[in-house]
Amino acid sequence: MAEFELTRNMTIGQYLPTGSVVHRFDPRLKLVAFSALVLSICFLGGYLANVVALVFCTLLFSVARIPLRYGLSGVKPAIPFIILLAVLQLLFYGAGFGAGGRVYLHWGFIWVTSDSVRLVVVSAMRFVEVIFLSSVLTLSTSITELTHGLERLLMPLRHVRFPVHAFALMITIAVRFVPTFALEMEKMMKAQASRGAEFGTGQWWRIVQRTKDTFPIIIPLFNIALARAEDLVLAMESRCYTPTEDRTSFKRYRAKPRDWAMLAASLAISALFLWIR
Repeated sequence: MAEFELTRNMTIGQYLPTGSVVHRFDPRLKLVAFSALVLSICFLGGYLANVVALVFCTLLFSVARIPLRYGLSGVKPAIPFIILLAVLQLLFYGAGFGAGGRVYLHWGFIWVTSDSVRLVVVSAMRFVEVIFLSSVLTLSTSITELTHGLERLLMPLRHVRFPVHAFALMITIAVRFVPTFALEMEKMMKAQASRGAEFGTGQWWRIVQRTKDTFPIIIPLFNIALARAEDLVLAMESRCYTPTEDRTSFKRYRAKPRDWAMLAASLAISALFLWIR
């Protein structure tokens, strides 16, 4: 059943080598470009700007040679959260925020205005755009490249005694374990369903009931996470890994003209998003 295919709908944290030009970009500049695009998307408040940003994020899949259907599958797990957020914004946006808009419904403390409707649509589009960008970044960049790129970008913080290497390693391990935990959760759901648990029988909009159904697998999932963490610690210690010491890198990244052109284009597109009203 599609209910148990969690790994198919988990695009963040996986790597899909297609050999595209996006895969060959310098990971440091790729992270800077990704941050600039996400930051600009967070400030988009109009329909036109979000439509342009959504079209751009969709085209990125074609440039990276990643199937668009695979990218759309990453939005599916976030649909219940998007719906819940949309309902809360639509009903409880408040007259204090949407006083300038047209009032469609006013009942007690519930206000539905044109501004609240715009907020719901814009927030959903921004959420999808950020998921698309995150999927393209992780699908086109390996975990090793993400670690080295993030570490190189944060290297100036070492002067203030910030644990740059440990922080970069922590972030990349967290991203890498997202599909791993999705796979473990999928296995536990199938095991529980084979024993008579009600997984995949309820309707997708029954969020409360679906949340109650997942309670029996939360504690086993935490146990697996702790066991995985312990195995990772033992593996790193067996290789004499010491994060506090100065470490060298086997691979040195050198930005090429195409990488700087990509960064300049990303900054220009980010400025275009903010300029569109």
